[in-house]
Amino acid sequence: MNSFVKAGIFILVALLCNRVVNLIFSLMSKKHNSVHLRFTKSVVNVILGIIIFYSMAQQFEITKDISKTLLQSSSLFVAIATFAAQQALSNVISGISLSASRPYNVDEKIRVVQGGSVIAEGLVKDITIRHTVIQQFNGESCIVPNSVMDSAVITNTNYIGNIGNFLEIEVGYDVDLKKAMRVMQEACIADELTLNTRENRVFIKGYTQNGVILKTTVWTQSLDDSFRACSDIRLALVEKFKEHGIHIPYQTVTVLQQGGDGNGRADENLSGGG
Repeated sequence: MNSFVKAGIFILVALLCNRVVNLIFSLMSKKHNSVHLRFTKSVVNVILGIIIFYSMAQQFEITKDISKTLLQSSSLFVAIATFAAQQALSNVISGISLSASRPYNVDEKIRVVQGGSVIAEGLVKDITIRHTVIQQFNGESCIVPNSVMDSAVITNTNYIGNIGNFLEIEVGYDVDLKKAMRVMQEACIADELTLNTRENRVFIKGYTQNGVILKTTVWTQSLDDSFRACSDIRLALVEKFKEHGIHIPYQTVTVLQQGGDGNGRADENLSGGG
């Protein structure tokens, strides 16, 4: 058989095997789209590629002796390859560890922290034999090596039953604090996305030069709901505070113009106002 025909057959077999593996794992992922399946698919494709490549090399006189020599010297070859590809093997081993322990799954929100710095934060989209793909909230995809993921601190928000987010607002010293706290509590309860009840109290966090800081916790089912609910509640509080005569202090600038000597001078005076 012609050498080109043999090579073509092996290439077709490789493509067919890859297509079959992808199809099988695609059907399996519809029932359970886990990181374990994604990683296993990547490993199976690599192993099949090596087997087909070696089998194809055995079919040609030029590559047959080379492949036999490499196989006979497998111990030395493995030692050299291991030394030369320490980082790559580290990613593979870490990928196996992550696949077995499953600290995160596909489409889960995670935050990856290493050395006190956030490396990536977003949705897990894929895990391969080398890296994990995280789609960040700004739309960018962050490619993180598995060895980094295995050694980093991972915060998985999907492990939390409900999400709690602090909400703070400042009111003036001259307002009815109990009334302001009641209005804030009712605004949190009224929002359709919150899980807040009368038991979720509003507290006084502290004092500033302009007023008193009120603080509460907004509870929602998910992180996305939390962002939206807090935004809606802040908007509602501005309107409800106006309605109940509760003012939010803010910095004002008073400019005093002094004359009499022909030279005008402006003084700036910062004060808290409502």
